Amino acid sequence: MLSKVISLGLLFTTIMTSSVSAQEFNLTSTTVSEGEILTNAHVFKGFGCEGANQSPQLSWTGAPEGTKSFAINVYDPDAPTGSGWWHWNVVNIPASTTSISQNASINDNLPGGAIELQNDYGTVGFGGACPPPGEVHRYVFTVYALGMERLELPENPSNALVGFMTRANMLDSASITAVYHR
Repeated sequence: MLSKVISLGLLFTTIMTSSVSAQEFNLTSTTVSEGEILTNAHVFKGFGCEGANQSPQLSWTGAPEGTKSFAINVYDPDAPTGSGWWHWNVVNIPASTTSISQNASINDNLPGGAIELQNDYGTVGFGGACPPPGEVHRYVFTVYALGMERLELPENPSNALVGFMTRANMLDSASITAVYHR
């Protein structure tokens, strides 16, 4: 009798947990696709590259419960620096935000309270792809759901510090990885 009760209890638990599943945090874009080559719109203008240097359109759904803000970064893990290359860091994006438009960085069209930080080109805002000639690099576009409204950062923080603080406070993240070569 006890084994039947335990079996029924396990069956009930399995049914309940499978029907109450959380929505997956998901990142999509109309301008950047998983595994695809970046268009000239997202290529840097400078360092020998002749792109439009526009930040991508990004949308996200399924943020976890408790999300109080978002952060976005674009990172090239293949850059020949020993530490990769940070193309974009945006923090303190309000939790009510679910998308940003293409070229939001240049047009200063980010949600209120959002802060763009200096990229590894040495400028504030988005810095597009520009790998060394002949190399294919990956560009990881990531949105982080954070459990705090604001990341408290010093003035002019390093990208490594921003990455550390973002990951230390994240509830979940979603990414798209694109590639580029010249």
